[in-house]
Amino acid sequence: MTSAVRNPRNTFSLARKVRGLLRRVPVWSWRLLMAGVGPRERVRFNRDPLTDVDYVHDVRYLDDDASAHQLDVLTPRNAGRDGGKALPVYVYFHGGGWTSGDKSALTKYCANQAAGGMVVVNANYRRPPRFHMGHVLHDANAALAWVRGNIGRYGGDPECVVLGGDSAGGQIAALLTAATLREELAAHYSLHPAVAGHHLKGLVQHCSVVDFSVFFKSGFIMSLNFVRMLLPPAGAARSRIRSPFTAPEAVERLKAQAGFMSPIEWLDGRFPPVFVTTSERDFLYEANLNFISRLEEHAVPVDTLIYHWSNANTEHTWQQDYRYPESQEVYRRLHAFVRMVSQRPMAHAPL
Repeated sequence: MTSAVRNPRNTFSLARKVRGLLRRVPVWSWRLLMAGVGPRERVRFNRDPLTDVDYVHDVRYLDDDASAHQLDVLTPRNAGRDGGKALPVYVYFHGGGWTSGDKSALTKYCANQAAGGMVVVNANYRRPPRFHMGHVLHDANAALAWVRGNIGRYGGDPECVVLGGDSAGGQIAALLTAATLREELAAHYSLHPAVAGHHLKGLVQHCSVVDFSVFFKSGFIMSLNFVRMLLPPAGAARSRIRSPFTAPEAVERLKAQAGFMSPIEWLDGRFPPVFVTTSERDFLYEANLNFISRLEEHAVPVDTLIYHWSNANTEHTWQQDYRYPESQEVYRRLHAFVRMVSQRPMAHAPL
C-alpha cells in the first residue's frame, strides 16, 4: 500500500543545505512567532465554511472548565440519523510545537475530512512548557475515552478509530498509538489506554515530529530546549548542560529521555496502517523518511504522499490550507486511506 509523488529514498541535499543555514530556534522565539500568526491562521484556514457538515463545538471531555479539555465533533450532514452503518472516527490533534496552536485553526481541515465520510473529533490538550509530555498524553487518552463512551451518539463507530495530527500533533497521535500497543511505554507514563489496540485502525501523519533523533543533529532548526521542555521538571533539570565538562553526559542523558517521546523508537509489527504526508520543504522531512523506513522494516502497511522542492505550496503543515491543490490531494488520499483501513480486518489482540 505504498505510493508517492516522490520516492522517499531519493536524496534531499538541497533541503538539508537550506536548513543547515538556519540557526536553531529557541522555544521562546517559537512561542512569540506562533502568538503572532495563530489568530491570522484561524481566519485564513477557515474561510468559506462547508455547509454539508454538522458542527458541535467545545464539548468537554473532562469535567473541568479548561479550554484545553474541549473537543469539536464534525459529522457529515445527518450522519447516523437514518439507521445506517456507523462511520469511522478520525481523532485529530493540532500542531504548534507543543507550546501553541488550537483546534479552532483546524476546523476547515476537519470539515473537509468529515465531508469525506467520517466523524471527526478535533481535540485540544494541555500544552508545555507549563505541562509536560505526560500531561499531553493523558489528555489525548482522555479524549479517546470520551470517544469510546460518546461517539455513537454522533453516528461514529468507537471500534473503528483513526488517529492523526500535524507536526507536534502528529507526534502525539503516533506516541499515543504506541502507548496503546506497548505496555512498557504506557507504564512509563502511568497511562491506562482508553481504547483497545485492535480498535485503532489507522494513523495519519502530516509533517510529524516522529523521530526525535533529528533534534541532536547539527543544523536542525529546533533547539534541544524543545526536548527538555517536554520532560518533567526533574528530568529536564538533570539534562541541563551546565559546563563543557558535563555536556556530553547531559546530551546522552537527554537522548535517552527523548527516546520515550520518539514514536519511531516504539514501532513494531502491531502498528496499524499509516498514511504519511511530507515534502522536501518540510524541516521534519528527514524524520518522516526515517519513520517510513522503520514502518517498512516492521512490515507495517504505509501509504505516502511526498512532494519535492519544486512544489512551493508544501511548506511545513501545508495540509491545513485547503486552497492548495496539494492539500486537496492530501484530502482525497486521506479519504481513501480511511475507507480502506475501516474495512480491513486487523490482527491486533485486545489489550
